[in-house]
Amino acid sequence: MQPFHLAIRVRDIREARRFYGDQMGFTEGRSADVWVDFNVYGHQVVTHLDPTLGPNGSLGAVYNPVDGDSVPVPHFGVVLTIEQWDELRERVESFVTEFVIPPHTRFSGEPGEQRTMFFTDPTGNALEFKAFRDVKGALFATT
Repeated sequence: MQPFHLAIRVRDIREARRFYGDQMGFTEGRSADVWVDFNVYGHQVVTHLDPTLGPNGSLGAVYNPVDGDSVPVPHFGVVLTIEQWDELRERVESFVTEFVIPPHTRFSGEPGEQRTMFFTDPTGNALEFKAFRDVKGALFATT
């Protein structure tokens, strides 16, 4: 699988460095005064300063129902192994004070059964991290 590149807006570069680097534990790559690259499980996520958001600006989201949850749109994240997800969940629970959707199992007993959690960065970008026992067999399973 090829790594993806995703550029997102943030209201403050120092705040993004603290969240994605210090708290989430993602390695920083190249950077400039107005953007920073992060290695998110081998994928390149770039936080770009958006001065129109201002120091207290936050992105909004709409929500769609998925298996009883209100899922924020847009959102992004990475599909992890169960072990990686458990490790990340422990780390995230140490600093996230409010989950959009708390860590739990979705589609229980169905082909797409997965562990999932949703939370936002300080700007309001929604993140989802999920895990399957059998990623190749379950990621796109329909029956």
